[in-house]
Amino acid sequence: MSPLRQDSTSLDLRAIAHRAAVRALAERGSETAAGAQLEGVHVAVTSPGAEVAATKKARGRELIDASSLRGVADGAQFPVPRGAIVTDLAREEALRRKITFADGVGVGAARGTRRVALGADHGGFALKQEILSWLTQFDAIGIDLGTRDTNPCDYPDFARAVAQAVARGEVDFGILIDGAGIGSAMAANKVPGARAANCQDVAMARNAREHNFANVLTLGASLPRNVVYQVVHTFLSTPTGAERHAKRVQKISAIETHYIQQARKP
Repeated sequence: MSPLRQDSTSLDLRAIAHRAAVRALAERGSETAAGAQLEGVHVAVTSPGAEVAATKKARGRELIDASSLRGVADGAQFPVPRGAIVTDLAREEALRRKITFADGVGVGAARGTRRVALGADHGGFALKQEILSWLTQFDAIGIDLGTRDTNPCDYPDFARAVAQAVARGEVDFGILIDGAGIGSAMAANKVPGARAANCQDVAMARNAREHNFANVLTLGASLPRNVVYQVVHTFLSTPTGAERHAKRVQKISAIETHYIQQARKP
């Protein structure tokens, strides 16, 4: 796959106009502490919710995502309409809660078109653009949450926006790119429900999905393009693993839940 060349000198007038608004996060992620100011932030102008709704309508098929399982009792059956697409996140939630799909579409069934939120800082912008161009080859739709150019910005803002879109069930996966991919992984993993893994080769990507049920992939911008292509493909195509792995992932979630509850105590 030849790299997609991006003219870094071209001006995105819409992005420049909106950067003055200093929007820190996409959609509901835009809230900040009272009086706080974020500098050098440039996030996607279009909210993830709006773009997700557009992709749902464009496909013309009902989508069963993690939010569809809210209110369904653990161990129950969930009826799936004929022709509906069941997302990876819904399959993982069903596995975790022992929910079965009434029409026989189980957690290991073939995937439909997956929705992938992408975010990057200025150092990862060019690679993000290339990954966006590859996604249709992986039966996926990309939702770009910024940044939109190479002007300096802060990776935690985009990591938070992407991780929140994943945790809320608005997308199936997230991909984040910064200089090394480490900072974005740290930031994304602060969002409850996000499991971000920094992967540098195919083996790590496969392990992250099969053993750790990772739903956010972070990448370093300097990785060779052919390696990135294979890592992204592997991450998006590898299903979550056996029940023994699920039990360990549940323990990760339990740690997260414990500290959330501790923080809520007066």
